[in-house]
Amino acid sequence: MRSHLLNDLTAEHYRRSVTEGVERVAAKLATTERPFTGVTADALAPVIDRIDLDRPLHDTTAVLDELEDVYLRDAVYFHHPRYLAHLNCPVVIPAVLGEAVLSAVNSSLDTWDQSAGGTLIERKLVDWTTARIGLGEAADGVFTSGGTQSNLQALLLAREESKTDSAAKLRIFASEASHFSVQKSAKLLGLGQDAVVCVPVGQDRRMQTVALARELERCVSEGLVPMAVVATAGTTDFGSIDPLPEIAELCEQYGTWMHVDAAYGCGLLASLKHRDRIAGIERADSVTVDYHKSFFQPVSSSALLVRDAATLRHATYHAEYLNPRRTIAERIPNQVDKSLQTTRRFDALKLWMTLRTMGADGIGQLFDEVCDLAAEGWRLLAADPRFDVVVEPSLSTLVFRYVPAAVTDPAEIDRANLYARKALFASGDAVVAGTKVGARHYLKFTLLNPETTTADIAAVLALIAGHAEQYLGESLDRAS
Repeated sequence: MRSHLLNDLTAEHYRRSVTEGVERVAAKLATTERPFTGVTADALAPVIDRIDLDRPLHDTTAVLDELEDVYLRDAVYFHHPRYLAHLNCPVVIPAVLGEAVLSAVNSSLDTWDQSAGGTLIERKLVDWTTARIGLGEAADGVFTSGGTQSNLQALLLAREESKTDSAAKLRIFASEASHFSVQKSAKLLGLGQDAVVCVPVGQDRRMQTVALARELERCVSEGLVPMAVVATAGTTDFGSIDPLPEIAELCEQYGTWMHVDAAYGCGLLASLKHRDRIAGIERADSVTVDYHKSFFQPVSSSALLVRDAATLRHATYHAEYLNPRRTIAERIPNQVDKSLQTTRRFDALKLWMTLRTMGADGIGQLFDEVCDLAAEGWRLLAADPRFDVVVEPSLSTLVFRYVPAAVTDPAEIDRANLYARKALFASGDAVVAGTKVGARHYLKFTLLNPETTTADIAAVLALIAGHAEQYLGESLDRAS
């Protein structure tokens, strides 16, 4: 069994095995005609259930053959131009190369003596990102597993900086379109169900600052503590960007921590055309970025950035066997001092490889393309009487629904849209997401693939309309 350990004696075995795997995936990418096969859980589960994990195949080729049946054939392929559903991006080749390198070397980014240069590369990328945001010379940060963890750590720092002994008095303000991780973080931090104050949004799906000001004033008048305001730069459903400068003014007025969840909108940091859409982000106390959303990186690649490096001490714990206090005086850079995680992958390498190969402008150009595509898609939807589109996009998301001329019952229209999404997924011809606007069901395109065209959008809209019309026709037949 030692022949499977990666070391100096098995380097050639490693090369052959990885090459064979890469060739399989490359062939799959080159020949995939649809984003999904339409396989159901009921059909695939028995195939996997029949595999006896206690009877290994002992051969890489055989394992890859089996993998074709249980995964590769039926995977959802985000690189396909008609995958239009969630915040999943196609990935750039330099980042995939970085993934292969970091997995093989297997550095752990918690302490210097486990990562060496990896630590410095991550710190360099943190400095690069904080400079792009404009957080100032005292800024710092750390890579995380994703936006949920970044938001959790940001609110942990805000809680500790609030300087109150009564957690029950703390309040977090976030728009009704913000990410669910805000509520989840409040629960994990022991702040209670009432801790998150939901601020309404306008028709543009952006936080209403008049309502935020009213809620902050009410909070203080009731003897409560406004712990943090979470502004969103790219909501999950609408891609909307809250009015950051106005929110910053209110946070300064009330002495409140300002966190910007830019997990989606962080691509604008590299944009050549639309950077002004996140003006005001430089005034934040903390910022979440997800490179694996709009920097075209493989999952996972995220970071939490803070204006004041000293606030990261709230996540620090010194263990004698890992990062004893004396290492501070010895100026040994241990990233675990800043992180909620201990063992942590060298995910920063993927972004490093991308920047050193493509440059920030290369990333920004790709993100600008999908933002411009969304604007074209919005014009297409707005001109099509079959569809109701909710809001003009700020980033690359379109929320809409099919509205048949002959049907006026909103519940029936809901059912037609739900059916259309389900039928489209089952066909495998395209993948779209769904959400609710008010009480009504809508469909959603999240455009993150520069290879997607307006022709793709038009074709998928035609498929949606066809499925919805089929449902309504069958519904009328059943009713009669």
